Amino acid sequence: MENRTIPTPSPGTAAFVPEPARPAPRTPSRNLGARRRRPAVLAMAVALIAAGGLGGAVLYNSSGQRIAVLVAARDIPMGQTITAEDLVVAHIASDPVVKSLDARDGSRVVGLRATTDLRRGALVLPADLTADPAVQPGQQIVGVAAKRTQLPASRLQPGLQVMIVFTPAKSDQAGVRTPDTLPAVVAAVGKPDTDGSQVVDVAVGPADGPRLAAWVATGDFQVILAPRGGQGAAPAQPQGATSPSPSPSPSPSKGSGA
Repeated sequence: MENRTIPTPSPGTAAFVPEPARPAPRTPSRNLGARRRRPAVLAMAVALIAAGGLGGAVLYNSSGQRIAVLVAARDIPMGQTITAEDLVVAHIASDPVVKSLDARDGSRVVGLRATTDLRRGALVLPADLTADPAVQPGQQIVGVAAKRTQLPASRLQPGLQVMIVFTPAKSDQAGVRTPDTLPAVVAAVGKPDTDGSQVVDVAVGPADGPRLAAWVATGDFQVILAPRGGQGAAPAQPQGATSPSPSPSPSPSKGSGA
């Protein structure tokens, strides 16, 4: 038998007593909380899926009601002839109030004239186009070379109705009378020169071409804009006609009073 000597603790020294083993703290399981939250998460996921499906259905229905229409691809001035490059196809929501042109009418629209200024991106409506030519059959085209001060500040465009006013420096008749005027329609507009002068082709009646050419030769004329629609445009006067002047009072005959 083996003998072991255990030292006796000296006075004042605490004897080492092994501490009894303590059980490890028990951590509560999270399975219960996860099980409680899982139904709420599933319900939220189902709600999101349903909302996404509803939104997709609404988007599909709205896209299914869109129609292809004609839109101005660039700015189109009034009177300009429509070309294929002036038009583009856009898809918009169908609205019975808007009388837009269907994209399939593109070939029919090309060649028509714009009756108003069309801005880029604007819908092209049937009222914005006309098949009537700017120059009517039988009209004469006269080139009017005008200075900047003889033209209106507004940019002239084909199809605009204007009035050519004869403004001679000296009148052969005494007194003030209404100046001679000629209604005309702008047929074409040339590019301005460096000094602001510009050549404008206007269409006038078959009897008014020579008279207007004589006015242009003298340089005594002014171009003014007529109201839109031609409400203020005067009818074309026959060649050689002048504005009515007050008729002189009848003079007594030699035999009167005899």
